[in-house]
Amino acid sequence: MDEMEAPSFQRARRPEHRELRKQEILDAAEALLAEMPADEISLRELARRLGVSKTHVVRYFESREGVFLGLLARLRLAWLDALADEWPAAPCEPDQVMRAWADSLAARPVLCQLWSLLPTVLERNVSAGTVRAYKFTDLEHRTRLAGLVRERVPALGAGDALTLTEYAVVALVGLWSFSNPTPTIVEATSDPRLAGSRVDFATMYGEILQTTLAGLLARA
Repeated sequence: MDEMEAPSFQRARRPEHRELRKQEILDAAEALLAEMPADEISLRELARRLGVSKTHVVRYFESREGVFLGLLARLRLAWLDALADEWPAAPCEPDQVMRAWADSLAARPVLCQLWSLLPTVLERNVSAGTVRAYKFTDLEHRTRLAGLVRERVPALGAGDALTLTEYAVVALVGLWSFSNPTPTIVEATSDPRLAGSRVDFATMYGEILQTTLAGLLARA
């Protein structure tokens, strides 16, 4: 073992204890992501934060990516729980709903960072069973999100509302990296003539959502 396991991290034998251990691991991962990018966090670093061995973490999540998938699902559920209060109540203008969606996500950078890494990092180095379980959770969450959108934009059909959530994820994956550039990119684009190459996530994401929604409504 790499480190001595703390007494509170003795191997869980009962389902409720196992779930508690998993949540403690996710708590540690979330705290680390608030301090450093995901690509700088290893299983060893996560285990060190917990005061346990890497073996202990792997008992509950098969890999670092498995931990991040679990945290993404947890953070997204918390976001959905908060949306009812953060979004404008019906009736309201569709553009207003989309802007509120973008602002709500922009206020949750850890969620956005993890979501943006889904196809290139999080769905790698995990088993088919783990990915399948995540996909079902993702579908459940997007279906709930689609329902929240339809409560405020009733002209949008159920199928199109779910399609909107699919497009929204693809847009987030691409846009988050552009709106959070490396220090080299920040330096390179400091020239005023390149001001147009700098991207504000909330502003552009809101515009993308508004345009996508308008297109879906127009074809309905």
